[in-house]
Amino acid sequence: MCGISGIFNFNEEKVSKSQIRSMMTTMKHRGPDDEGVFFEDNIGLGFVRLSILDLTANGNQPMYTNDNRFVIIYNGEVYNYIEIRKELEKKYDFRSNTDTEVVLASYLEWGKDCLDKFNGMFSFFIYDRVKKKGFAARDRYGIKPFYYYQDKNKFIFSSEIKSILPLLEKKSFNNNMIFDYAVYNRTDHTNETFYKGIFKLEHGSFLDLYKN
Repeated sequence: MCGISGIFNFNEEKVSKSQIRSMMTTMKHRGPDDEGVFFEDNIGLGFVRLSILDLTANGNQPMYTNDNRFVIIYNGEVYNYIEIRKELEKKYDFRSNTDTEVVLASYLEWGKDCLDKFNGMFSFFIYDRVKKKGFAARDRYGIKPFYYYQDKNKFIFSSEIKSILPLLEKKSFNNNMIFDYAVYNRTDHTNETFYKGIFKLEHGSFLDLYKN
């Protein structure tokens, strides 16, 4: 279990470092072993790590491609990462023994079609520093969480809703979702959550983010 979080502003406004740090602190229990941040232009990313594969610093996140163009924050486990790595070793010089780097290299090789390669549970965010584009995805069974809030100015995401809530000016309960849960025990029939304006990336889904 790790924790990912980030803010993507759709304009040129820089992301508040204190807000990213606050999001990380809120879910530090998800990743007590290490943490890392990335800030550039209109984007800020935060990560807290529970070290499982490659306990060295090579496994720390955010993680970059060899040319530093792409950066990833990743929560999960791809069970067949060794097989995928062998397929990519002729084209990519791996610097760690993590499945994180395999996910990143897979995106470089196949784009969004890399999701068809993965057997496991995951949620992640990849940022292209040249095209100023973000890519987020969640595993097909929705095991790993990915929550987000979006308005005309920004996109905020996190592994936990409670990391997003303090950044919102208005907070209100989604009574329809609370009713569905209380009466029918249903939570996965929609992308809505118990809070209005906060959604979850549905299982087996991905999204692209672009700056205005």
